[in-house]
Amino acid sequence: MASLPVYDSSGKEVGKYEIDPTEIAPSINKQLLHDVVVMYQASARQGSHKTKSRAEVAGNKKKMYRQKGTGNARAGSRASNIRRGGGHAFARRNRDYSYRLPRKAVRAATRMAIAGKIQDEQVVVLDGLSMDAPKTSVIANLLKTMGLEGKSTLITTAEHSPMVHKSARNVQRVEVLPVSDLNALAVLKPHRMVVTKEAMDQLKSGVKPTKNTQPVEEG
Repeated sequence: MASLPVYDSSGKEVGKYEIDPTEIAPSINKQLLHDVVVMYQASARQGSHKTKSRAEVAGNKKKMYRQKGTGNARAGSRASNIRRGGGHAFARRNRDYSYRLPRKAVRAATRMAIAGKIQDEQVVVLDGLSMDAPKTSVIANLLKTMGLEGKSTLITTAEHSPMVHKSARNVQRVEVLPVSDLNALAVLKPHRMVVTKEAMDQLKSGVKPTKNTQPVEEG
C-alpha cells in the first residue's frame, strides 16, 4: 500500500491518498515496458533521410579511360562509390520506422508504468485543479511550492482541460495530459507525475487510460 501526499491548489499538503499499486497493474513486466517505449520512439522517427545512388549522381556516366594500356587501375564511371562525388553503394531511402504492438499490450504497459511511478514514490496528488482563464504563473507557483520547480513533470487531469494546458505549456519541462491520452512513454519520461484526485480515482477504478497509441510529440 502506497500513501501519496495530497496537495491543494495552493501547493499546501492537506492529506494522504491511499492506493495499492496492484490496483493499477497486478505486476510490472519490464520487457513489455521496454518494447512499448521502443515502439513509441520508433514511431517518432522522421525517416526522411536520403542519399544518392550511382544512378542519381549528376555527371557523365562514361568509362573514364580505356581498360588497358594507361598504366592506371581499371576504372568505370565517375559516379562510382569509391570516388569523391560518386554515389553511395548502399544509398539511404525514405522509410517509415513505425510499427504497432497489440492494443492490449500497449494498454497494459501504460498501467504498469503508472504503477511503477507509484511504487517509486514519484507521484503526488492534487485535491483539485480548475482554472477560469489561462495563467502560467499559477502552475509555476504551484510546482515551486510542491518542490517540483525545474523538474520534468507530467500533470494528469481527469478530462482535457484547455485552461490548464494553456497555463502549463510555457513552463519548461512540464506537460499536461488527460487520463485518456496517457501512454507508457509519456508516464516514464518525466521525473515526477502530478495527478488530480479525480484522475487518480479513474485510474484506481479501472478506467482504461489509453485511447490512442500514437507517440507524444515534443514541443
